[in-house]
Amino acid sequence: MFNHTIFKQHFISVLCTAAMLTAFTLPAHAAEPGAIKVSSIVEKIIDVVDKDGKTVSTRVPADNAVPGDEIIYTTTFENISNKPAGNIVITNPVPNDTTYLMANGVNTEITFSIDGGNEYAAADKLVVTTNEGDTRPALPSDYTHLRWTYKVELGVGETSKVSFRAVIK
Repeated sequence: MFNHTIFKQHFISVLCTAAMLTAFTLPAHAAEPGAIKVSSIVEKIIDVVDKDGKTVSTRVPADNAVPGDEIIYTTTFENISNKPAGNIVITNPVPNDTTYLMANGVNTEITFSIDGGNEYAAADKLVVTTNEGDTRPALPSDYTHLRWTYKVELGVGETSKVSFRAVIK
């Protein structure tokens, strides 16, 4: 059984650090330290039967998960400063015992890492070297991290979200 409580704490820590480091290193209109409030949730989808007898899918906290469960990791970021904020970068690890499925993020460019978060590129640019020395295109199961680069400024008081889905191995 996968314990998402421990992962969630690491997940939030990585995100806050990434958002703040980005703020320190980027030029004009970059988010100032403390300008972006970051929060994360980890959910899974379950099917429930409604009062009419219809099966509907709903999201619930992923406190415990078993192999085959699809998990949704959502990061919300809010501009809590008094100026628009740009150059926002959100980085998420993909848990070792999951396989990446898909990612979403409005106004973002999504890149991936296959080396523990050292380098990022578009999915079609990633290449893995096999134990035999051959190369092949990276597969979603090779991804170790995702990075969203928010392409527009986030207005004062505005909130946006990014998310990714993975399945428990």
